[in-house]
Amino acid sequence: MRITTLPHVYRNVNRWGEILGILSKYGLADWVSRFDLALVKGFLKNRDGEKLAHLSRETRIRMAIEELGPTFIKLGQILSTRPDQVGMPLAQELQRLQSNVACDEPHVVRETVECEFQAPLESFFAEFDLAPVASASIGQVHRARLRTGDVVAVKVQHAGIRRRMEVDLEILGGLAQLAEKLPELQPYRPVATVAEFRRVIRRECDFAREARNLQQFTRNFAKNPKVCIPRLYPEHSTGRVLTMEWLDGAKLSDSAVRDMPGVERSNVARIGAQLYLDMIFQHGFYHGDPHPGNLVVLPGGAIGLLDFGMVGRLDEQLREDVEDLLIAIVSQDSQQLTSLVMRLGSVPPGLDEPALSVDLAEFVNHYANQPVDNFDLAGALTEMIEIVQRYQIALLPQLAMLIKVLVMLEGTARLLEPHFSLMELIEPYQRKMLRRRLSPARHIRKARRIYSEVERLAEVLPRRLRDILQQVESGKFDVHLDHRGLEPSVNRLVLGLLTSSLFLGSSLLISQDSWAFRGVSVPGTLGVMLSAFLGWRLHRAITKSGRLDRRK
Repeated sequence: MRITTLPHVYRNVNRWGEILGILSKYGLADWVSRFDLALVKGFLKNRDGEKLAHLSRETRIRMAIEELGPTFIKLGQILSTRPDQVGMPLAQELQRLQSNVACDEPHVVRETVECEFQAPLESFFAEFDLAPVASASIGQVHRARLRTGDVVAVKVQHAGIRRRMEVDLEILGGLAQLAEKLPELQPYRPVATVAEFRRVIRRECDFAREARNLQQFTRNFAKNPKVCIPRLYPEHSTGRVLTMEWLDGAKLSDSAVRDMPGVERSNVARIGAQLYLDMIFQHGFYHGDPHPGNLVVLPGGAIGLLDFGMVGRLDEQLREDVEDLLIAIVSQDSQQLTSLVMRLGSVPPGLDEPALSVDLAEFVNHYANQPVDNFDLAGALTEMIEIVQRYQIALLPQLAMLIKVLVMLEGTARLLEPHFSLMELIEPYQRKMLRRRLSPARHIRKARRIYSEVERLAEVLPRRLRDILQQVESGKFDVHLDHRGLEPSVNRLVLGLLTSSLFLGSSLLISQDSWAFRGVSVPGTLGVMLSAFLGWRLHRAITKSGRLDRRK
């Protein structure tokens, strides 16, 4: 941890103590779980009295995050989109995170709304139920009625949540700096993960951004009668209050869906999956959290979407790469799949590419004989993520999130139709993909982009060449070489020479009895002991990290 973080520790000492206490409790439970001692295992319990050491490691991590509070719950939800970093078992466990955030008191809700609108609550709403219908990490939802008679859902941000999250973000930054120094945590890239989380959480705290997302979904599906996006009321929305249409229906997580008259579950599953595939492969802008609580089945079988805080975006190039990825899996093209995985991820140095190719070939062959109407896409993507994590390849965040959405989507659809196959719906998109890639409009856009880049290069290149030639003529042209890893090697070499020289010189003093005391050369003996210590230190540095002055 840097010295500059010490003021943060002092300023937030109580929260630091609370976080470290919870982490210590669950860390100790993880250590105790390795021993077969029933009495000791029953000693540590969570806040609900559940014995921790009897639970799986992934479950303990999830419970620790829930106990740490809203900021860490949001972090867990973000990490659930990165199975390539945390592993699929932990990512799937983190998808079960529940906020369990206490609701704000009615008078606090009223103060928040009136502060945002700078007017009494009654001047905007004819009715406002101060008892929330739902509460999440950042806000809570209230049912209300506008003075026009429209029934609406009002999402109100928790009072003081931004300040609490800023405190936790400071602490997370300090913990990430410590975690970065532990070799077993380095593959998770703690500092980069916390930096990305900081950007995400600040975006989600801005309800105005969520309102813009909602408006874009409304435009994208304006002509689709099977999809219902809640209407936004901009004049009743701010950065901390979001007012939208109330959707009367049953959530997919409710058993009431099975009893809705005139609604076929298999048809609803196909409509919902088709909705997401249109978002991904046509619009490049998709809802990032398709769990059953965010999908509402309306009378007549239409699908309504809720919660637009987490969204994903795909540019044209990444969308084409994702299409190629799915086509490579279905068409058994392991070479193309290997090439795409390496291009779409951050490849570690020294990657065993032949072994990766063999593993992906076996993966493709395993799923090659599955019929399209029974293809287990979620299982295939899960296994591919496990291979990617095994080789420590970090996928692009957009791609990791998309894979998580596809896995969740197939799982959600199977709640309604157990034999549902997402790949059966993806197959027709292959023809649309081909038509889009062959379309003149795409080639015109691509040619325009290439022309713009070439034009920019043509403008810059002559000036850069002129500058280089001027530096060569004036003798100011320098070539800087960076000898990475050379300094530690030189340090080891120099210390080795000094150690051997000291040992030889000390041996000569001992053999000649120079400056002897009772027949033993004092400086010679001290020199041999010092050379032995230096030799041991050199051997330890080489065996541990290969470097003497700093660890790898």
